Amino acid sequence: MGSFISRNEFPVDGRTILITGGSSGLGLSAACQFAAKGANVIIVARNATKLKDAVKEIQSSARSPTQRFHSIAADVTTVAECSRVVKESTSWNDNTPPSIVWCCAGSAHPTLFINTPVDQFQTMMDSNYFSCVYMAHAILNLWLRPSSDTPSTSSPPPANHLIFTGSFVSFFSFAGFTPYSPSKAAIRSLSDSLSQEMNLYAAAHPTLPRVRVHTVFPSTMPTESLESENKVKTDLTKSLEEDDTVLSPEECARRAISGLERGEELVTTSGIIRAVMAGMLGGSIRGGVIKGLVDTVLAWVMVVAMVVVRWDMDRKVRTWGREHGSSGMKESRGR
Repeated sequence: MGSFISRNEFPVDGRTILITGGSSGLGLSAACQFAAKGANVIIVARNATKLKDAVKEIQSSARSPTQRFHSIAADVTTVAECSRVVKESTSWNDNTPPSIVWCCAGSAHPTLFINTPVDQFQTMMDSNYFSCVYMAHAILNLWLRPSSDTPSTSSPPPANHLIFTGSFVSFFSFAGFTPYSPSKAAIRSLSDSLSQEMNLYAAAHPTLPRVRVHTVFPSTMPTESLESENKVKTDLTKSLEEDDTVLSPEECARRAISGLERGEELVTTSGIIRAVMAGMLGGSIRGGVIKGLVDTVLAWVMVVAMVVVRWDMDRKVRTWGREHGSSGMKESRGR
């Protein structure tokens, strides 16, 4: 809800958290920090060897020897694998679905549009968007299906949390991120609509745990994935993102978790992402009256600022084209 009260809106002590893309980067850093807060953690990734090493690292962060950790090797870009992951996680968790699911898996192929292999457009949607859709569909079908033996309680049960991972380019894209940014913009749209749908189930089934939907928008992080991206990224794109805020995965995870604990639905990890988001919220959830008013004022400022930002970036791209040609690289004048 994004309120300014001090209550922790995202308690994890004793709860089970499922993280896709949990063997490295933001997912692994978040897993370690959740373990330090007393959570049981299940991580999912494709590489079994990396998963084994990651579990050891997460275990070393645990607060209590009674905490449990598990890994599942899976490709979450398919419906069948997401269903298998949720089923195995539920079985491992004493036949109870994980109460928190964070979709961190994803990839990027930042290249100029016409230079991008056509199959990469599908890969971007599969790894970033559909991996979220399939995982959300699998877990929500467990969380939201009421059963006849659902206990009646005098106080509302703790909420379940579904977390997606967006990007700066969910709000504002630029040259070189065309294959990638639509998949991240789609995640933001998915989050917006699902967060409203959850009100339907909360009202219809008040004895079931409420489902909160969040999207985290991480800053650039110096990870192996970034190194791979930079190998295909043009010099033009690198020059346009020179002012990016770069955070370690540990710091990015810490800021993301702090936002979740404050109850934010849309969680930014840097000032520039927060400012750009405010100017692009539209019908997105505002997180309460006070935060909504703050974002509205910030949006007024950003309406003017983004006109200047877009003009300046367009100017830089045109200048680059005149000086270096259309390849995006300094050493070539290919047309």
